[in-house]
Amino acid sequence: MAKILVVDDDAGILMLIRKTLEKDGHQVTCCEGISDIVTGSLIQYDLILLDVMMPGTDGFTYCRQIRGQVDCPILFLTAKTMDADLIEGFSIGADDYIKKPFSIHELRARVGAHIRRENREYHTRLTSGGIRFEVAAKKVYCEEEEIRLTKKEYEICEFLVRNKGQVFSLEQIIEQVFGYDSESDTSAIREHIKNIRAKFAKCKSNPIQTVWGIGYKWS
Repeated sequence: MAKILVVDDDAGILMLIRKTLEKDGHQVTCCEGISDIVTGSLIQYDLILLDVMMPGTDGFTYCRQIRGQVDCPILFLTAKTMDADLIEGFSIGADDYIKKPFSIHELRARVGAHIRRENREYHTRLTSGGIRFEVAAKKVYCEEEEIRLTKKEYEICEFLVRNKGQVFSLEQIIEQVFGYDSESDTSAIREHIKNIRAKFAKCKSNPIQTVWGIGYKWS
């Protein structure tokens, strides 16, 4: 299942896309214009379907604005099929086009292909709510703001987010993250988690939850 954002000023097209993609098990959010998009929500989506010609802010303009903030596939929905239009779209960060009018079979095929490719590349990026892990760079972002973690803080967070919802004791975190031979002790792990929470609190987030008497989990 993928989280998909669809932006189009045609309510009929939105309904068609929602019904089609929800049948494939995807979670679909529909907006009839750029102004309807919730600020700071983009990071949660695995794919964006974006109409080109809309009143107010058009799809090309919006793509330019967000391409530096999100790295999920952006597919344009468009009746503009001139080569110059297609080239412009790709040059500003589009991953693909779906030309109007389109069949539901083409819609499903193109969306499915991009989701499968993203899943193959998932090891390089982890997302949880509004939090994104860039694994290769060992960086964490909360609502597009970088959370500057130490090496050990990052390793604790990555381990917990990869096992989201599971509860781990302090001893298990030491063993799984740092190994049997680690010099870290339970008091050090508590201090790391305290520091992690303080850093995420700056963006009003608290992803590491205490399960009293047992340990911690990423929620």
